[in-house]
Amino acid sequence: MAKPNYAFAKHQRDVAKKKKKEEKKKLKEEEKLAQEIKDSSPEIPEAESPE
Repeated sequence: MAKPNYAFAKHQRDVAKKKKKEEKKKLKEEEKLAQEIKDSSPEIPEAESPE
């Protein structure tokens, strides 16, 4: 019977964890950028109707 290769399994877990962490970081950066764009865009004041 073959012995389990624990080092390989650990490496695979580490690679998956690193990939997930990078995806999460990228998502947070995109959200931050979208928020900055939203905040920096000039708001169009509503035109007041002359009475």
